[in-house]
Amino acid sequence: MKKMSAEIFSTLSIILLCWTALIAADAIVSTILKLTAGIAFKKAFLWGLISLLVPPVFILYGTLVERNIFKVKTVEIGFTDLPSGFDGYRIVHISDIHARSFIGREKHLKRAVGKINALEADMIAFSGDLITMTPDELNGLSEILSGLKAADGVFSVLGNHDYSMYSNMGEEEKGMAIERLIGEERAMGWNLLMNGNSIIRYGIDSIAVVGVENTSPSRHFPSKGDLTRAAAGTDGMFRILLSHDPLHWESEIIGQDFPLTLSGHTHSMQFSLLGWSPSRYMFPQYRGLYSTGKSGSSRSRYSGTEQQKNGNPETDLQHLYVNPGLGETIFPARIGVRPEITLITLRKN
Repeated sequence: MKKMSAEIFSTLSIILLCWTALIAADAIVSTILKLTAGIAFKKAFLWGLISLLVPPVFILYGTLVERNIFKVKTVEIGFTDLPSGFDGYRIVHISDIHARSFIGREKHLKRAVGKINALEADMIAFSGDLITMTPDELNGLSEILSGLKAADGVFSVLGNHDYSMYSNMGEEEKGMAIERLIGEERAMGWNLLMNGNSIIRYGIDSIAVVGVENTSPSRHFPSKGDLTRAAAGTDGMFRILLSHDPLHWESEIIGQDFPLTLSGHTHSMQFSLLGWSPSRYMFPQYRGLYSTGKSGSSRSRYSGTEQQKNGNPETDLQHLYVNPGLGETIFPARIGVRPEITLITLRKN
């Protein structure tokens, strides 16, 4: 019998503890109903038990079904200053693979790679968190990920998990792990931007892809980004910024010349019910497309085009797209938040 993975063991433990607590609460509520409303304890307790079956059913569905349904979401965004040669440029944005969550699920990762390649994008942008704990997770998976292909290549940055900050390794070992991860990404043919940039040219037109290391105003996450260094030599160019943590957008990026920022990190908490997610209480921007300009902040979850129609075309808008990721952390399930492959088309407005 295969050894139970840490994620499955953690999930089952959480379910067991929560269910035990809920059964105790059910008994207390049933007793109160009997004493105050005259409802039979057995009847109230049984109805309570039936309602307690709902959370485990949702988690099983999220584990066995929804996290394996890769959703392709199309977004079109207009820019006044986009070089004409890049009108119609297609970017596939992916994030938060968390390789550990695909161990034993290699066929699903292969399917995701196939879906991405089938879009025939000009560029693939990965906004961080390739691993969860250590680079060992990539054993057997890096070969699959090296199959990602786009005309102008795959560009990536590091996320908070990529520094092995949640492992029990010492600082020296973590440093070696980071170097190994950097080597793995480059060996896969990815252009890993470590506070740097890369220029893409189409004839006389060009754009800059800028990438910062993980940058966050939260003290709970490593903040190693240097935006000035990353953007060096790109002044006056149309710039696409890859930054893992969307909190970076409001803390530093807004007001600077970065028309489009691509982030991940939030996973939208891997939970959403009728459009509501607890992520909204932690991140002002947690899923989808956000835009801001002189006319104020606004959001369009499904189409940048709609935002442009409603806004002032003379205003230099800045856009942020937050991808909810492909993999999982904490528990191996997605409920109402399917793993997403975002196809972004740039338009000259």
